[in-house]
Amino acid sequence: MSPQLKSLGKKLLRRVGVEAHSYIPGSSREAQLQAALKHFRIGFVIDVGANEGQFGLELIDSGFGGQILSVEPLPMAHRQLMQRAQQHPQWRIAAPCALGAEAGTVEFHVAANSVSSSVLPVTGSSVDAAPGSRHVEKLSVAQSTVDILVQQHELPRHGGLLKIDTQGYEWAVLDGAEASLDRFDLVMLELSLTELYVGQHLWLDVIHRMERLGFATWLLQPEFVDPTSGRTLQVNGLFARHRPN
Repeated sequence: MSPQLKSLGKKLLRRVGVEAHSYIPGSSREAQLQAALKHFRIGFVIDVGANEGQFGLELIDSGFGGQILSVEPLPMAHRQLMQRAQQHPQWRIAAPCALGAEAGTVEFHVAANSVSSSVLPVTGSSVDAAPGSRHVEKLSVAQSTVDILVQQHELPRHGGLLKIDTQGYEWAVLDGAEASLDRFDLVMLELSLTELYVGQHLWLDVIHRMERLGFATWLLQPEFVDPTSGRTLQVNGLFARHRPN
């Protein structure tokens, strides 16, 4: 295809809100993540804050053949998660619970769009950029920890990805994962550049903590962008464990 035709095709797609890219790490978020999973030979994933299983399906659709353990506290989302996982033997679902620093119960703020639900209250900055992130009810849910989950499900001693998507509550989840963190070569976290949930730790605090835990920043990908101003509010960060040569 000539450069002129490529340029015309891009213009036409952009007019209807679509942009096409090659499926390579340099231009595709999914391809970049899959390259990292292959590079580190990841064999299992804990998906914390799985919602309805979007991340698990993305992994399976991209050819990931390892184990997936998904964790979700919201009853309706958990039911949908269970239904999706039934078709995939490699995909297990934990009992409904949030994960945090310790086991017990916790008050959970349910968002109108479900995916923005959190233990922490949402701020106006998030609601202004995404009205569906407003919280509409509170639920009391069970809370466990990554350390407990690892033991309950007898997960492998190494080769894991810990993915934490808990809307500002990532710090507490890390608190409950320190005894089992050696099992994970990669940790994926949401990093907020501004306060989207009351009391959350912002991106630099989290990056510095991961460095202290022995993880280097491997990739950063825009996740939540204000549609009016174009400001990046949140990114996904992938952190890789430093291993001795």
